[in-house]
Amino acid sequence: MQNVLAVVLAGGKGSRLDPLTRDRSKPAVPFGGCFRIIDFTLSNCLNSGIRKILVVTQYKAASLERHIGLGWHFLPAELGEFVDVRPPEQRIDENWYLGTADAIYQNIYTIEKVQPKYIVVLSGDHVYRMDYSSLVREHIASKADASIACLPVSLEDGRRFGVMRVNQDRRIIQFREKPADPDPMPDCPDMCLASMGIYVFNIDFLFERLCIDANDPGSNRDFGKDIIPSIIDSSNIIAWPFLDDETRQPAYWRDVGTLDSYYEANMNLISVQPELNLYDANWPIRTWQPPLPPPKFVFNNHDHSPPRVGSAVDSLVCSGSIISGGTVERCVLSPRVRVHSFAHVRDSILFEGVDVGRNCRIEHAIIDKGVRIPDGVSIGVDRAADLARGLTISDRGVVAVARNIRF
Repeated sequence: MQNVLAVVLAGGKGSRLDPLTRDRSKPAVPFGGCFRIIDFTLSNCLNSGIRKILVVTQYKAASLERHIGLGWHFLPAELGEFVDVRPPEQRIDENWYLGTADAIYQNIYTIEKVQPKYIVVLSGDHVYRMDYSSLVREHIASKADASIACLPVSLEDGRRFGVMRVNQDRRIIQFREKPADPDPMPDCPDMCLASMGIYVFNIDFLFERLCIDANDPGSNRDFGKDIIPSIIDSSNIIAWPFLDDETRQPAYWRDVGTLDSYYEANMNLISVQPELNLYDANWPIRTWQPPLPPPKFVFNNHDHSPPRVGSAVDSLVCSGSIISGGTVERCVLSPRVRVHSFAHVRDSILFEGVDVGRNCRIEHAIIDKGVRIPDGVSIGVDRAADLARGLTISDRGVVAVARNIRF
């Protein structure tokens, strides 16, 4: 992987994740208690042997840049290894990044300095584990100009992705971005083949196509809308199916772009056998871990009426948290969360520093960083009361509490 550069597109606005993205970009949203969403893509790079990584940012990037600065600057620069953040510089013109392809085009100068033979273009806002080296090796072996990772999805979901048709050699013969009527797979009429937004390009080929696209006044400067459809007929573009190594079935991959999909992906982590295994020592997910003490559970007074017992079951509880006489069930608790006596927190995600007061009742909620919930307040119990407080409620009834909420 010495000749490979990974470019992680991490400028996503994530408007469907509001209010979690009011103060941060989508890749910087916490996930699984102690991680950020972008940690999965960056960890995939390292675990795949790719150690030259550019992170391209744009929207509300301060939180993301701070996280990468704290947790991802350990690669030795003297060996040509790095995780560098590239904010928009308007080096080529006065525009910010107009699309995914434009984000690469405006960083051509930086990419040329690295002198890679192959470039892996990734998104920083999906949750999954993938060995990119397998994708790169197959790309090279097939003598492709570009390769696109893909997964089968339902026809309904296909409207949100780039959808492709392939021949028997897996060469892509058609590509449509977010079609209203996705083309079904020949052997599975209720599914279509969707692009994961993961591309491998030969570097000279990519630069040529980006320059052609930049001179097209009608282009959206986007890979899915412009670059990929324009090269299907004239170039060798290969589809690479993302399969589980053991089952050879489609592997775990989640676009956590809505409150409901984000909530469900987090809740899956607390199951006995989660689809995403965070405990695989052979594929560690790295992140910034502050120096905090272990989580603590205090009070075991069953004689008290009501009982005063600090407990957490079927939950992830991160370091620095204290369950002080409260009850936590089926939750994901980030670092430094405090749950006080007689509080009940169920089926919820609490970000760093959340403080839940005595006798509170929290259900089916996502509570952003540092929110203090006063004694006796209920969230996720009375929809009308939650709406009156200005809280966001998802289509499936998950209540999201913004970081700046004051009760």
